[in-house]
Amino acid sequence: MTKWSKLDTNWEGVSVDTLLAQVDHHARYVIAFCDGGYTTNLPIEDVLGRQAWVAYTCEGQPLAAQHGGPARLLVPHLYFWKSAKWVRGFRLLDKDEPGFWESFGYHNHGDPWKEERYQGD
Repeated sequence: MTKWSKLDTNWEGVSVDTLLAQVDHHARYVIAFCDGGYTTNLPIEDVLGRQAWVAYTCEGQPLAAQHGGPARLLVPHLYFWKSAKWVRGFRLLDKDEPGFWESFGYHNHGDPWKEERYQGD
């Protein structure tokens, strides 16, 4: 388990709102899928309203591979496992589906202000 945070970082990317505006949908959930079979699940309300981006720079530099480059999902209001590295696309779903970490017992939502780290928190 990690116990650190890094606040006040500067990212650039494309809002998930912009991407999803190109698709006619009534989905309630989003699954981000990434290299290596990694996935993370999110309710649609956690990625809309300019709350989530596909980021490609951090602190003015192209996102390095070890930090998820060339592009990673960025969901600042949730724990960082929801900000999936090496994002390649999204699946829109009507029903929730656990992502990689959620299937191993991490909290399905992951709100750090509520300390939602593990299932049952």
